[in-house]
Amino acid sequence: MKEDRIRKEQQKYDEMLSYERLAWQQGYVRLAGIDEAGRGPLAGPVVAAACVLDPERPPILGLNDSKKLTPASRSRLYQQIIEQALDWHIGMADPTMIDQINILQATCQAMREAVMGLKRSPDLLLIDAVRLNGISMPVWPIIRGDALSVSIAAASILAKVTRDRLMDEYECQYPGYGFAQHKGYGTAAHYEALMKLGPSPIHRLSFLRSVADKLGGHADLPGNDRQISLFEEPE
Repeated sequence: MKEDRIRKEQQKYDEMLSYERLAWQQGYVRLAGIDEAGRGPLAGPVVAAACVLDPERPPILGLNDSKKLTPASRSRLYQQIIEQALDWHIGMADPTMIDQINILQATCQAMREAVMGLKRSPDLLLIDAVRLNGISMPVWPIIRGDALSVSIAAASILAKVTRDRLMDEYECQYPGYGFAQHKGYGTAAHYEALMKLGPSPIHRLSFLRSVADKLGGHADLPGNDRQISLFEEPE
């Protein structure tokens, strides 16, 4: 069974090297995968990762879209990636920035931060579907890239694990919201906590207004200086 699993993982890895092989054939050498985690939640930052895998090292078997992996698998792969990658860096955009410039622009800003934080500029960026401006190197946006490119999959895992661990820390800092369980996403338990406690300093007020506008309700949320009606009209 173990040999069969390893064989399947090797086959999957080879299939997910297609974009990397195409890039190498076109003369690109240093390839960076870029992906994000946390565009959809009501709370917490959006986190982006840039990762340059080492083609001379043994393949990191099991790489895939981070959402398709168990937490245990993601943690194991995260450790392998940071130990074997030629280079990697994390970028973040906090809830304040998300509220100020919108989630798409904040995601792009986090991605640029991740790329600029690399020790050496890559020759090419492989990105999961986002068209990233403001970067000097070529960009290949790939739809569903985190399931089609090992470089993007590695970045996906780095971003996801980093953000999940941060949300676990916020669970201690802001108890009662259940951040360790839902990671800031809009679950029933999260909405219930919001109605009881109001928004925390890490909630995205623009997202709460957007949800409220769609629901069309009129229930007020307590929240001190961050007081907002969950169901009020957006400003």
